[in-house]
Amino acid sequence: MFKIYYELTKPKVVALILFTALIGMLLAPSEGAFPVQAVVFGLIGIGFGSAAGAAFNHIIDESIDRKMQRTKNRPLPTNALPRKNATIFAFSLAILSTTILLVFVNQITAWLTLISMIGYAVIYTIYLKRTTPQNIIWGGAAGAMPPVLGWTAVTGSLHTEALLLFLIIFVWTPPHFWALAIKRREEYKKVDIPMLPVTHGVEFTKEQVLLYTVMLLAVSLFPFITRMSGLLYLSAAVILGVVFVYHAWRLHQEPSDKNAMKAFGFSIFYLSALFLFLLIDHYIRFIIALF
Repeated sequence: MFKIYYELTKPKVVALILFTALIGMLLAPSEGAFPVQAVVFGLIGIGFGSAAGAAFNHIIDESIDRKMQRTKNRPLPTNALPRKNATIFAFSLAILSTTILLVFVNQITAWLTLISMIGYAVIYTIYLKRTTPQNIIWGGAAGAMPPVLGWTAVTGSLHTEALLLFLIIFVWTPPHFWALAIKRREEYKKVDIPMLPVTHGVEFTKEQVLLYTVMLLAVSLFPFITRMSGLLYLSAAVILGVVFVYHAWRLHQEPSDKNAMKAFGFSIFYLSALFLFLLIDHYIRFIIALF
């Protein structure tokens, strides 16, 4: 039974969310000793909030998931878990998340986490996903929040550097998701979800993927331009960005969709590697500054 509830939380998605939140925490300036309480309880609270949003997404999309090959084996479509139990579980996670963040971290992180959860579970899943082909652009704002949440958990305030991390994920989300949507377009068409490849065609979507990867390459340079990072990060951002553009270009040039999943797969590696190099660069510069 634990495994079923675990699957309801979309653990791979939550893992990436917690990774970017942790990067935000470790990049944020902190006075005095390392803020262990803020980091530990911040990750727990953000993780529960993300898991709650995922669970609500399962509940709301149950009828759609039953018809799609990619999602038909999820807990609710297979009747492995009653809808009532899933609903209680989702609300429990949401309440736990907000309570933990309010009591052990700070108010701004608690409310921003709650707003992000509502943005994903309600605004995106119920409204945007079903009404506009631009759904993933505006819905991606919720997914771009984790590093900001990590930052506020440690500092208790927002900062332009945290918003740069938000901007990178915000611009990364469309080419990441549209590559997958190209491959799964027939499934989205079958359930009347207006994903971009369904409403505007595959070729137009490929153009948008290429455009956004070029934009992402430019945006990824902002941490260096603003002196948030150094040459190590700059080198990594350029190399990773160029490779991502290359994948998008191959996807654009190939008449079929055979390169879609390659672009999708690399996009996940890209984001993880980019943030990891940002963190490594930060601490190398910090160590050098001590001597």
